[in-house]
Amino acid sequence: MSKIKVDTIESRNGTLTVGASGDTVNYTAGSIPNASLENSAITINGSSVSLGGSVDVGGAIDWQTTAKTTAFTAVAGEGYFVDTTNAAITATLPASPSAGDQVAFKDYAESFATNNLTIARNGENIQGNANDSLILTNRASVVLVYVDATKGWLYTNESNVGDLEKPTFVAATGGTITTDGDFKVHTFTSSGTFTITDAGNPIGSNSVNYLIQAGGGSGGCFDHSGGGGAGGLRHNFPSPATGGTPVTTQSYPITVGAGGAGVSPSSGGNNGSTSSAFGITSAGGGKGQISTTNGGPGGCGGGGGGSDGNSTGGSGNTPNVSPPQGKDGGNGKGNNGANNNAGGGGGGTAVQGTDHPGSPTTNVGALPGGDGTPVSITGSATFYGGGGASCGHSGPTNTNPSGGGQGGGGGSGSPGIAGTANTGGGGGAGTFGSSSGAGGSGVVIIRYKFQ
Repeated sequence: MSKIKVDTIESRNGTLTVGASGDTVNYTAGSIPNASLENSAITINGSSVSLGGSVDVGGAIDWQTTAKTTAFTAVAGEGYFVDTTNAAITATLPASPSAGDQVAFKDYAESFATNNLTIARNGENIQGNANDSLILTNRASVVLVYVDATKGWLYTNESNVGDLEKPTFVAATGGTITTDGDFKVHTFTSSGTFTITDAGNPIGSNSVNYLIQAGGGSGGCFDHSGGGGAGGLRHNFPSPATGGTPVTTQSYPITVGAGGAGVSPSSGGNNGSTSSAFGITSAGGGKGQISTTNGGPGGCGGGGGGSDGNSTGGSGNTPNVSPPQGKDGGNGKGNNGANNNAGGGGGGTAVQGTDHPGSPTTNVGALPGGDGTPVSITGSATFYGGGGASCGHSGPTNTNPSGGGQGGGGGSGSPGIAGTANTGGGGGAGTFGSSSGAGGSGVVIIRYKFQ
């Protein structure tokens, strides 16, 4: 039996006033758990020892010596040896903890790196975050103390421990969903909503990659007209799972732009429409033109007309963004009835539309639009945003096979070829007696790490 001379004994669950200074309290070891004695005296073998501060006479972790090999719920005040030799284990923290509650865990078999220990928060925060903890280093040991509802459980002792937060990953709905390894890909071929249901964290993933392709412009329709410009392209692929565009749990509106409609003879083309996501907008492609009219500006510029005079291609990257969303359209040229008339090719996202080669070239054929940009955001390379081909005097049709699925114009009487849907390609120019090709519709593609 020991004796403590005290003014007050403060226990974990409250304060017990014993009496005035000098009173003697008899206790049996362990009968006053987690007590602290402040400015008191302890009598040890007949000698009184004054205490200037606080002495902890209890509160030790009660270690359970039978190792845990399956999931369990911890009890406040206890420590556990956890054996993950055969499988990962989840330890759930106590429900409705009180301030000062503590639990401890120790790697029993040096196997946490192979089979991890998850510490489930059971409704309370851990380190101020609403996430479970993941212990994945061998020989790790940790002690957690519950502080309050804001911080929840705090680690007061960490040995052989790396990052304590369990990785969580972005989860979302919307569009057509495919999988590429550890990544999910949402493809929007029409406007819709991308909804984040879990924003993840920096240990797993907390951001997305995007590709925003606008609709392409259509070509002009008349002899020697210009090709339509491709829609603008903006993307942030590739970037790390935690280094793309950050997301939060909310719904994001997605807009997919249509391609410009094809036109009948003696008309300039139509501009494509914008696509947007996450507050980022790609501009529609510029229209191809006829006669000596300059090509239309846009994400990529439309080709200028080329009948009996000179014209310039439309400006790409309009409005201006960085990095640029597209290139200029090609220049058209005519020479008062000579057989060298041709409109300029529509601008692509990677290459400017083809300019008329100049005099004294004769029988100039259809001039190619600029090439699109290959991007592998879906898991395989696809060209986005190639410009439409122009019309020449009487030369061969150009179908732009390298331009990413964009159309082309042809000789007299040949219709323009439409840009491929969901690539944002420019439509090919049409000639007198035919029609021009429509611009290809746009697309929005979103990619993130989900496991």
